[in-house]
Amino acid sequence: MNTKAEQPKGSNAADIGKLILAGLVLVAGIFAYSWFGNDGNVSSSVRMLGVVAALVISLAIAAFTAIGRRVRNFLAESQFEMRKVVWPTRDETIKTTGIIIAVVIVLSLLLGLIDLILSSVILDWLLKLGS
Repeated sequence: MNTKAEQPKGSNAADIGKLILAGLVLVAGIFAYSWFGNDGNVSSSVRMLGVVAALVISLAIAAFTAIGRRVRNFLAESQFEMRKVVWPTRDETIKTTGIIIAVVIVLSLLLGLIDLILSSVILDWLLKLGS
């Protein structure tokens, strides 16, 4: 568990302004993509590069807000926790996959058998009794 003190969740006016600026930069990049696509003079790869650049710039602006700092802290802590994970070996993975495939096959055969029995009971016996 994390022993750091919780940071206040409120955001000030500067953070809101930065987030609005980041959104405007992203919208401008998308607008430029469609605007320069109408005349056909600019290639689509250059236009896509402009959208990617606008995305990177808007993410960079948003990273310096309170929300951005919380996201960066979350990603850093997630990366730290991922180092603690013990991954299975190749042999364990192959054996587990084989067991899962066998269980799926057995269960599908059982469900198919139950479906066959129920359909024969309903279609052959119950419907013939009613007529």
